[in-house]
Amino acid sequence: SVSVARGDSGVVFVFPGQGAQWVGMALGLLSESVVFAEWMGRCGEALAPFVGWSLVDVLGDEEALGRVDVVQPVLWAVMVSLAGLWRSVGVEPAGVVGHSQGEIAAACVVGALSLEEGARVVARRSQVIASSLAGGGGMLSVGLPVGVVEGRLGGGLSVAAVNGPSSVVVAGAVGVLGVLEEELRAEGVRVRRVPVDYASHSVEVERVEGELAGVLEGVSAVSSGVPFYSTVTGGVVDTGLLDGGYWYRNLRERVRLEEVTRALLGEGRRVFVEMSPHPVLGFVLAETMGAVGVDGLVVGSLRRGEGGLDRFLRSVGEVYAGGVDVDWKAAFDAGSARPVELPTYPFQHQHYWL
Repeated sequence: SVSVARGDSGVVFVFPGQGAQWVGMALGLLSESVVFAEWMGRCGEALAPFVGWSLVDVLGDEEALGRVDVVQPVLWAVMVSLAGLWRSVGVEPAGVVGHSQGEIAAACVVGALSLEEGARVVARRSQVIASSLAGGGGMLSVGLPVGVVEGRLGGGLSVAAVNGPSSVVVAGAVGVLGVLEEELRAEGVRVRRVPVDYASHSVEVERVEGELAGVLEGVSAVSSGVPFYSTVTGGVVDTGLLDGGYWYRNLRERVRLEEVTRALLGEGRRVFVEMSPHPVLGFVLAETMGAVGVDGLVVGSLRRGEGGLDRFLRSVGEVYAGGVDVDWKAAFDAGSARPVELPTYPFQHQHYWL
């Protein structure tokens, strides 16, 4: 952990890709937070023209969340709504970074895409994945440096993401991927199969380039005043360029999270808040911090099995303890809540004579 100067505004909002979902995620916040519920309502309205299901209903539907054309739009809505909730307690982003589909939510949060455009991109693109890519591939997380991994790849496999110094994701055909997994596991390498049945960020995506061009035609974005750190290019991009072509590249090209993290750390950013129902990028962010030799603070929003306001407020407390200003009155929104003075350390007492 790290303590930044009180009032420092250098918080980076981080939006992960698929994998943070769990059945019932955010249902607690829906009933306990007016702000979160309002944002989810807006996201549901934006998604309605593109999907045949209710956003609120599928949050607790295990079967529905197993479909890529459902889980990606749902995660988008939850991430956008969590960012709205963080902002409501006075935590504003000094920059945003998204991993894979997380970039769609990040673009909406900084105003580059409207909610309607963001809903269109995430819904239509995930529908193409479900109909034309799913079932033919897979992805494997490997605990080795990218240079070592590249030397082990055979035909049909490619590096899909470089998340940290020793955190790489490989994508490709299921059979070839399985052979690599067995070899690495036998050598004691940390490996984990990513729970998807398609090979995003690989040459396989080129099969649907024309189809994606059709459903993403006319997507328009505007420039934002909040820096957008692209994991497609590896640096800050003008969000006015986030058109349909960019969202194809976002699915096709390698995710360059480690490169972006190093750039952020080089600019002095030290506080990262993950906008997700469960933190999945904290480990790799911390890994890069360790490689660079700096201390930083990485905080989640919710956790698996903990989707209520109490968990969110604990996360807000972690950020506040790290030195970031928080609007506690807005956080509690209760007339009876009032600040009280506490000792600056546990054994501070005031002496007095009887």
